[in-house]
Amino acid sequence: MPRMKGADLITEYLVENNIPYVFGICGHGNVGMLDSLYDAQDRIKVISPRHEQVAAHMADAYFRVRHEPVATLTSCGPGSCNIVMPLAVALTDSSAVLAITANVPTSQFNRSPFQEINRHHQADFPNIIRPVVKRSFQPTRVDMLPLALRQAMTTMLSGRPGPVNLDVPFNVFQEEDDVELPPAAPPLNTQRSGAAPEEVSAAADLILNAARPVIFIGHGVTLSEAGRELTALVHRLGIPVISSPNGMGCLDMDDPLSLGFIGRNGAYPANEAGRRADLVVAIGARFDDRSASSWMPGYSWNFPHSKLIHIDLDPAELGRNYPPDLGILADARTFLRQLLAEFESRQPRPDTLRAWHADIKNWRRDWEAFTEPNFGIHASPIRPERIVADCQAVMPQDAILACDVGVNHNWYMQFWKARRPQTMLNSWGFSGMGFGTAGALGAKLAAPDRPVVAIAGDGCFTMVPHVLCTAVEYDIPVVWVIWNNFGWVSIRDIQLGMFGGRELGTMFHAGGNKTPYNPDFAAWARASGVDALTVTRSEDFAGALEHAIRSNRPFLIDAHVDADIRPPATGAWALPPTPHKEPVFGERYLPASFEPVS
Repeated sequence: MPRMKGADLITEYLVENNIPYVFGICGHGNVGMLDSLYDAQDRIKVISPRHEQVAAHMADAYFRVRHEPVATLTSCGPGSCNIVMPLAVALTDSSAVLAITANVPTSQFNRSPFQEINRHHQADFPNIIRPVVKRSFQPTRVDMLPLALRQAMTTMLSGRPGPVNLDVPFNVFQEEDDVELPPAAPPLNTQRSGAAPEEVSAAADLILNAARPVIFIGHGVTLSEAGRELTALVHRLGIPVISSPNGMGCLDMDDPLSLGFIGRNGAYPANEAGRRADLVVAIGARFDDRSASSWMPGYSWNFPHSKLIHIDLDPAELGRNYPPDLGILADARTFLRQLLAEFESRQPRPDTLRAWHADIKNWRRDWEAFTEPNFGIHASPIRPERIVADCQAVMPQDAILACDVGVNHNWYMQFWKARRPQTMLNSWGFSGMGFGTAGALGAKLAAPDRPVVAIAGDGCFTMVPHVLCTAVEYDIPVVWVIWNNFGWVSIRDIQLGMFGGRELGTMFHAGGNKTPYNPDFAAWARASGVDALTVTRSEDFAGALEHAIRSNRPFLIDAHVDADIRPPATGAWALPPTPHKEPVFGERYLPASFEPVS
C-alpha cells in the first residue's frame, strides 16, 4: 500500500469518482486540503465563491442538472456552519452533495482551541450538521479515511440521494499512513429496486377499473430519469399527469395530458382533476402541504374517497400523509417499465376515459379564459404574467431556469411549462432563500452549452449578491433576472390577508418613510464587472432577456414588477390556527359520500 497524506487520499478518491469540482472557501482548518488540490489542478478544479452558502447551493444545483455529485470544502466553525441551510435544502429535495468540513487538530480536542464546538462533545460539528445530511463521518486518523470515504460516497448516491458530511480534523489532512485507495462508489441509479409481480398486477387492475385516474409525479421520477417511460405510459393509457415542482418536465408540459402543478398556486385543471379523481397514482411524490392544500379534503385531493397507489423509493414517504390503498417500495423508472410490460398483455380502453378527458378540456378552457387576457397587458411596473410569458418565449427548450423562492416562484409554479426534465430547479421542501441566485452558477458549470437564467426576488438576491464576483472571477455566464417588487412580498401578502391589512417589516422603505427602496441593482452589477440593464416597461423585457442570453456573459436584468398583482389561488394553504383563504378561482369539492378522516 502506498504511503499517503490524508488530504492526498481524499483528492485521489474525488478524482477516482469523477468529481470535477470542489466548491469551497479557504480557512485555517482546510489549508492542507487546498495544498493537495493544488497539485491536482489538471484533474479537479477548485472554485471559491465569496460565501459558503453559495458553494453548497452551487453543488446542489450541479447535481440536479447532471445527476453527478461535486464536493464542497469549508473550514472549522463558522465556515462550515454557513452550509447548514443549503444542506437542508439539498436534503429535503434529495440532492447529493459531498460536504467536506475541517475541524480542529485531534491533539487539541476538548481544549477549546480556536473555533472548536465542544459544549457537549469534543469537536462536535457533526452534531450541528447531523439533521441536514444523510450521515456525518468523522475519521480521526488517516487509516480511517478509506472506509469513511467509501461509505460517504455510497450513502450519498444510494437509495434516495442526499448530502453527506465528511468532517476531517486538521492533522488528518497532513498526517501520513500506509493506505489503499478505496473503490469508486456506484453512480446514481446503478442499483434499482422493483415492485413484486403481484403489486404490478394489482396496480394495473386498479388503473383499468378507474374512470377518473390521474398520475402525480414528483422528484423521484426526475431522479430516476424516467421521463421516457412516463411519457410512453401516459400516452398508452391516456391518463393525465399532475406534477410537483421538482417533477416538472418529465412529461413535456406542452403535452395535452400535462395538467401542471397542484396546490394553492397550482393550475386550476390540476386541482380540479386531483379533487375529483377516483384513482391517484403517485410516483416519487411526497404530498407535502403546498402540493396538497395543507391536506384539507376537497381542495386538491380527496383521500380516502379517491384510491391511492403510492410508489416511492423511500419507505418513510409511503403513508406519511395519506395511507395508500397500494403502497409500493420501488424505483420510479423500474416500476414504470414493469407497468409498461404488464400492459403489453392487457388492452386498456382509452374510450372509457372520454368523459374524463372532456371534463379536463373544459377546466383547461375555463382557466385559460380567466388567465390569458392578463398575459397580453403591457404596464409599468411590469405585470408578473409578462415576465413568465416572455421567459417562456425567449428561452430555448433546453435552457435551465433556476427559480429562487418567494412570490416569483409562485407565479412560475402556476404558469411555467418545463419542456424537458432537469430544466426547472426549485428549492421546494426547505425553500431556502438564495438557492436560485447561487445555484444558477452550479447549473451553468453542469451545462456550459445551455442558457441558465435565475429568477430571483430582490430579497433573495440581496442574501447572496456576491454571486456577481464569482461569475466574473470564473467566467460563468449566468443571467440573473431580479424580480424587483421592493419587498418580501410573499410574506407581505400573508400579513395583509391574515392580519387585517397591517404591514410591518416586509416592504423595503427609504429613510423610515414609505418611499420604496432598493439599491440600483444594475449599477451594483456593473461595479462588479457584470453587464446589466434596468427594465421598468413590459415592452422592453423580452428584448433585454434575449440580449442577455445572446451575450454569453454574466448579465443582470433588474425588472421592476408590480407587487400588488397576486397569483390566483386555485387551492388553499393553511397555517393553523389562522383561518385559511378560499380559492379565488374554483372551489372546494367534496363528494356526497365523503366522510373526512381527521
